Amino acid sequence: MVRKRSSPANVVLGWLRRQSMRVKVFIGVTVALFALVALKLTVKNHNHFFVASEAVHALGIMVLIYKLATQKTCSGLSLKSQELTAMFLAVRLFCSTIMEGDIHTLLDFTTLVSTIWVIYMIRFKLKSTYIKELDNFPLYYVVVPSAILAVLIHPYTGHFRVSRILWALGAYIEAVSILPQLHLMQNAKMIEPFTAHYVFALGISRFLSCAHWIIKIYESGGRYLYFVGSGYFWFLAAFLAEMVQTFILTDFCYYYMKSFMQGQLIMKMPV
Repeated sequence: MVRKRSSPANVVLGWLRRQSMRVKVFIGVTVALFALVALKLTVKNHNHFFVASEAVHALGIMVLIYKLATQKTCSGLSLKSQELTAMFLAVRLFCSTIMEGDIHTLLDFTTLVSTIWVIYMIRFKLKSTYIKELDNFPLYYVVVPSAILAVLIHPYTGHFRVSRILWALGAYIEAVSILPQLHLMQNAKMIEPFTAHYVFALGISRFLSCAHWIIKIYESGGRYLYFVGSGYFWFLAAFLAEMVQTFILTDFCYYYMKSFMQGQLIMKMPV
């Protein structure tokens, strides 16, 4: 019998599996830096980063819809994360309609409608498959601190102060909205493919959004963080919110890629 030759991709993945954690982290950071440089050199309009981020988020929701429609189960999904997602999308859509009314508004509307459908399916149609006891992350841990922070630090624009506070509230809730989903997966220890694909899509979405901030800060020599002037903290707070969400998802994305390289359909999360 002729032995089947391994593809170059399998050879590279096999080499990566044999490396130490330190080497894998170094390779991951290097790839991320190269990706940032490539994005800076190829994307001239930085607004496209946000459009791509929102489009990838919408794609992730489509993956969930496919799972719910074909497998008739919501096992492994966090209702609380979906409710937080609907909350920040509704707030952002309201503010975007008042302040901008552009492609972001359309993308947010599409994602919000899809998220509401997912919530409806979990709450009513597929309620028997929802693992409520594992989805036990207290929402007030997220909403209350976000509301307090929004009152204290929000953008300075010509719009009413309430809309500015709501905009900040949406940004802060978005930064930590994935926590209930990660908490549920940590409790379950095992993650089925469609849920893993959805969370990984969120990780890619956050990377694109974070890339916009990093490139802007680099090009402005740090002045972008204090766009309106000295002592103005909104841009710094918004950037930190982006970084928090990116780092929250980094750990998951590592285990996602590890499972992918090992050819596993079901992800295993560490205790």
